[in-house]
Amino acid sequence: MKRKILLPTDFSKNAWHAICYAIELYKRDHCDFYLLNVYSSTGNIIDSLINAEPGSELYETAKLNSENGLAKVLDMLAFKDFDNPKHHFKTISTFNNAVEAIKGLVEEKDIEMIVMGTKGKTSSRGVAYGSTAINVMEKVRNCPVIVVPELALRILPKEIVFPTSFKTHLKRRELNYLIDIAKKCNASIKILHISEEAELNKHQASNKKILEEYFEDIDYSFHTLSHADIPMAINCFVESRESDMVAFINKKHVFFGSMLTHPLVKDIGRNSKVPILVMHDLRN
Repeated sequence: MKRKILLPTDFSKNAWHAICYAIELYKRDHCDFYLLNVYSSTGNIIDSLINAEPGSELYETAKLNSENGLAKVLDMLAFKDFDNPKHHFKTISTFNNAVEAIKGLVEEKDIEMIVMGTKGKTSSRGVAYGSTAINVMEKVRNCPVIVVPELALRILPKEIVFPTSFKTHLKRRELNYLIDIAKKCNASIKILHISEEAELNKHQASNKKILEEYFEDIDYSFHTLSHADIPMAINCFVESRESDMVAFINKKHVFFGSMLTHPLVKDIGRNSKVPILVMHDLRN
């Protein structure tokens, strides 16, 4: 069965790097890659949606630039010799809000994974994530996303860090994408708990046991760091082990209320070579 992978691009270097990362990650799989560019006729997407109409000069210029940009990406893929008979590329150019366009395509094409850069052309150097990346991670809840920093190595992950508090009962289907990547890449999963108490309570111990069942077919291990600042602890753990990916479950109203404003994610986005896999709590 073919995988369907969505690759949003604004033609930035970071977007190109994310495309290359996706090609490497899925190199053994039969894939349809959808290269998506969302355009507007002005810098203000609201003004564009209200005022621009097909046939107007602004609209037609933006459309042509988008189509030409996607054609150039296909040329670059051919030039770089990404000649994998298992891979097929399809281009989509659309006039819309980026997040709404991505949501629509996920539904229409039954996309199973989004792979994108942390930031695009317009994000400043001091910003870890562009607004599009943040909004996709937060609002496109029917599809996981791998967000690839500018400095990420183009290699298959061999060690994936999965931080958890053991406080929430996770469903197997919420973790299927993490398990799939671990099996595909023959990677180990390091389940990291930053402990505030000396021991797990009964509820946490039960949830830990359930994770053991979910991960029984892959290489995994548990790790605990005590009484540490959570984002700093995760960051230090990842850097000290030279881990290749961090995987999170995005719990609505919790994860993005704290973690995306946290130094952890900012540091990973700006300084690290570690892609982030964001999955979703399917109960929300």
